[in-house]
Amino acid sequence: MSLSAHRVAVLVDRSFEDLEFWVPTTRLREEGAEVVVAGREADVTFTGKHGLTATTDTAVGTLAPDRLDGVVVPGGWAPDKLRRDEDVTDLVRTLDAQEKIVAQICHAGLVGISAGIVEGRRATGSTGIKDDLVNAGAEWVDEAAFQEDHLVWGRVVKDIPAFCRTLIRALRNA
Repeated sequence: MSLSAHRVAVLVDRSFEDLEFWVPTTRLREEGAEVVVAGREADVTFTGKHGLTATTDTAVGTLAPDRLDGVVVPGGWAPDKLRRDEDVTDLVRTLDAQEKIVAQICHAGLVGISAGIVEGRRATGSTGIKDDLVNAGAEWVDEAAFQEDHLVWGRVVKDIPAFCRTLIRALRNA
């Protein structure tokens, strides 16, 4: 089943994890989804931790949550920048409240913490944010990727294939 009827925002900022951005973005496009690359500002090109670049299509604050089926938050150092932006946390919080797909991998859980959506939920990511997730009230799970309700979690770069499979399945079933 194609995802051609789906519209998904993928967030980006400086020092994003290259593969955690580009592999899910490419997989979503391969499945037919409309992918909107969003950041704190429109038309800004960011360089990832390993030298790949990504350019925003739009500013997060201009996205209409009702026109999205989900959001993907890649890891790297970008989530620490994104979590400080009220438009980003509002978008994630709103999509969570609407029970739309919110996918986070590696350090992306920092955005979920700042949006206030992890308490009482299972979560995974880089062990570098394990304490942050636990202190925010999440139950730490050491799994490559999983879905709980409408949240999709991925651990780290080596788990991108499992994360993408889980993400695609979640969007198909949403």
